[in-house]
Amino acid sequence: MNKRVAIYLRVSTDSQTVENQRIELAAIGERLGWTIVEVLADEGISGAKGRDKRPGYDRLMTMVARKEIDLIACWSVDRLGRSLQHLISFLGEINARGVDLYLHTQGLDTSTPAGRAMFSMLSVFAEFERSILRERIMAGLGRSKAQGKRSGRPPIDPTKVEQVKRELGRGMSINATAKKLKVGVGTVHRLKQQMAQAA
Repeated sequence: MNKRVAIYLRVSTDSQTVENQRIELAAIGERLGWTIVEVLADEGISGAKGRDKRPGYDRLMTMVARKEIDLIACWSVDRLGRSLQHLISFLGEINARGVDLYLHTQGLDTSTPAGRAMFSMLSVFAEFERSILRERIMAGLGRSKAQGKRSGRPPIDPTKVEQVKRELGRGMSINATAKKLKVGVGTVHRLKQQMAQAA
């Protein structure tokens, strides 16, 4: 069966080009008999950016959701995203839709038994990474508690609280107040809710 393939390309800076990735992946597609449905590119966009900031990636995931493709071809794992966790959730999402992944530099092809095995190993490592991180956080919190340290953000200065309430009382927006007084938007929002409850 001819595979319907979307090629996804990305470079982080404007000085780089996706052209080499495109040429190489197109040549592989020709050799393997892929039907390339669409070539999507995010140029000058970091892999750490979310889907909403990456139009090519967003279009790719829409194609996955609509089952318009059978396989995604990409130059390297870091073209898709910056973290192992992101990759695992991405693989889980495309897997659920029956879409495979081909990563050129890693030699990963989830349409093959070896590729699926590699994918399973990645999942194990991601889970391991999560549990280690959780243990470190819990150990750090335990250590802080034993030393009598407060966890969380320090309380906001009462003078600053009064200034925030005064500005909000004058009808200034939450964002404008936060910016003017150099306070977090969440803090201003919380104070506005307290004012509404007290009224």
